[in-house]
Amino acid sequence: MQIGDLNGTMKLKNGIEMPYLGLGVYKAKDGAEVIRSVKHALNTGYRLIDTASFYENEEGVGEAIKNSGISREEIFVTTKIWIDDQGANSTRRAFETSLRKLDFDYIDMYLIHWPVPDKFLDSWKVLQELYEEGKVKAIGVSNCLVHHLESIKETGGAQPMVLQNEFHPRLVQQVLLDYCMENDIRYQAWSPLMRGKILSNEILEDLAVKYSKTPAQIVLRWDLQKGVATIPKSVHKERIIENSMVFDFELAPDEVDLIDSLENDTRTGAHPDHFMAHFQNKS
Repeated sequence: MQIGDLNGTMKLKNGIEMPYLGLGVYKAKDGAEVIRSVKHALNTGYRLIDTASFYENEEGVGEAIKNSGISREEIFVTTKIWIDDQGANSTRRAFETSLRKLDFDYIDMYLIHWPVPDKFLDSWKVLQELYEEGKVKAIGVSNCLVHHLESIKETGGAQPMVLQNEFHPRLVQQVLLDYCMENDIRYQAWSPLMRGKILSNEILEDLAVKYSKTPAQIVLRWDLQKGVATIPKSVHKERIIENSMVFDFELAPDEVDLIDSLENDTRTGAHPDHFMAHFQNKS
């Protein structure tokens, strides 16, 4: 991946160009808050917005984009199907609901949010149909491991173009990254800043001083140099702008390796093999 500026993209296996830096809107309240956040991002130069049905803010995202003055074709929008909607009979209905809430004619990328056992493969078949029908430009999965991807591969047909997973210096999972590279699956990071828990790390603080950047900017630059697209979330204009200012410096290879060494398999979210219990306990 060639890293240029905020307008830079990575090419998916079907030739579609996906911006490698975008705005995540998890926990941004629908209405004024998410509209304001998306507006700040688009005005800054972001062209990828990542939402999900579970976030309950698709309507606000769609409204912000419609009122932005930027053509729909210039903005890459991702949304996702939640665990309750998976299965052969409900996936298409969930997609149509997201499409209606966004008020779009198509969605740029549609993801399976979590791989529900005994259901996600049926949902994947529906995503393949939506892709063939031109209702989505790209399809992929989120929160998956190699065995999930192998199960999808065995079904044949269009394969995931993107894998969106939790990814930060404490959860690198290099074997999974390598698998995706070998199979032409683009990797995208959610929670790239580990919900702020990584930012007081001494290594990141030292690098921030060296490059006159913030620890968050060091991490986001590390993402990109690892070939990982990234979607930091924020509702604050200053932070949205700060997160975009990662294109005027470059980490040395040994510094990338040093950040890699912080890996200790720590998650802020659920494990892809145990998420059902995680969400059932929260309900």
